[in-house]
Amino acid sequence: MTQKRGQRFELREHTADIAVEAAGDSLEDVFAAVADGLAAASCEDVPAEIGDRFSLSVTAESREALLFDYLDELIYLRDVRVELPVDHRVDRIDDSENGDADRWTLEASARGVPLTEIDAREVKAVTYSEMRLERVDDEWEAYVVFDV
Repeated sequence: MTQKRGQRFELREHTADIAVEAAGDSLEDVFAAVADGLAAASCEDVPAEIGDRFSLSVTAESREALLFDYLDELIYLRDVRVELPVDHRVDRIDDSENGDADRWTLEASARGVPLTEIDAREVKAVTYSEMRLERVDDEWEAYVVFDV
């Protein structure tokens, strides 16, 4: 199990895929922990001082959709930027009503490590298969399956 202040994640085998089980003190912490799990599923050893931080924003219609879209955006940015996003920070998650629908927004950052600097395996996509995001006692828990 890998831990940072307020958050933790563990990789789980899942048939031909890989899953991340994560927990955090806040919704922001659990989102960042799942994203760190995605990075760990992609690469076992990440250099500490290589790569620059970048910011990203995501909007979705529900909390679960926000988690899915955030992880999907990280995979997209990996492919477009040719960098593995690591050291995730989720600064803010907001829920606001927009007419008849909720609108969830996320502001985050990550450090992009050039793929030429690491030995990474390709995580193809995030899935809704068995996805779980819920408050349990005093923390948030998530379970996400990735297609490899």
